[in-house]
Amino acid sequence: METVIQINHLSKAYKGIEIVSDVTMHIEKGEIYGFLGPNGAGKTTIMKMILNLVKPTSGEIVVLNQPVTQTSFQYLQHIGSIIEYPVFYDRITALENLKYHCEYTQYHGEDRILEVLETVGLQGVGNKKVHEFSLGMKQRLGIARAILTKPQILILDEPINGLDPVGIKDIRMLLLELKNDYGMTILVSSHIVSEIESIADTIGIINHGQLIKEVKMSEIRSENAQYLEIKVTDSKKASLVLERKLNIHDYEAIDPETIRVYQQDVSQSVINKELVLNDILVNRIETRQSNLEEYFLKLIHGGE
Repeated sequence: METVIQINHLSKAYKGIEIVSDVTMHIEKGEIYGFLGPNGAGKTTIMKMILNLVKPTSGEIVVLNQPVTQTSFQYLQHIGSIIEYPVFYDRITALENLKYHCEYTQYHGEDRILEVLETVGLQGVGNKKVHEFSLGMKQRLGIARAILTKPQILILDEPINGLDPVGIKDIRMLLLELKNDYGMTILVSSHIVSEIESIADTIGIINHGQLIKEVKMSEIRSENAQYLEIKVTDSKKASLVLERKLNIHDYEAIDPETIRVYQQDVSQSVINKELVLNDILVNRIETRQSNLEEYFLKLIHGGE
């Protein structure tokens, strides 16, 4: 696939302290790239460097096959973005804000304003002043402004911060629509693992300024096989039964009451029966699959 954003060995230091260190990323056309990491990991700084708001200390950024230099700006007409929180003229209407955006970007497409308001779920409120908007409405208006000029790339920094569950779901569905129906390439950052898991095609996991892993979500799902999670009264005693009675060695005692069995050749009913016969109360036994949260935590904690 075509790479639309290529980052090579990117670093940024402030006052001699490196906050982004030797990061290499590849963002492909038409995908949602989930940029995942704890607060303060360096996500916002990298996004600002892509947009030339912050200058890198070293490394290279290439956007749409154009190297980004200290003075580059023309490539930005192909990018819509929200970094941190969207800022508006609060005492004028949403429509007026978007008209001003058309003027200062020299975009002659004001007829699209009502269309993008509808796309983000703000139809009917264009004449409402922005200071009357909720946080979720402002986030949607920010995305409307970001996609108004029909950009090829959308960069969103923590777009669901502070939203309620309904607002989070709305933004999630909107991003999928922008990708599937409009073919946008979307770079979206978050520290909320479940939301990245639900929309991303590729994830980049960053911690302490270093990109730990860049991987397709399809690979994560295929690598993380199913397992049995067993809730018992005593996982230590249950572990001995698994080993001595059933010859199961591929398991993990997560805590005093939880065991995960990864071995696939022993049925759930056989395990349950043997534990009960050995006076171990089984509170729950179910088939589960490792998710992105577990994958993420293992990576940022060095596999522990």
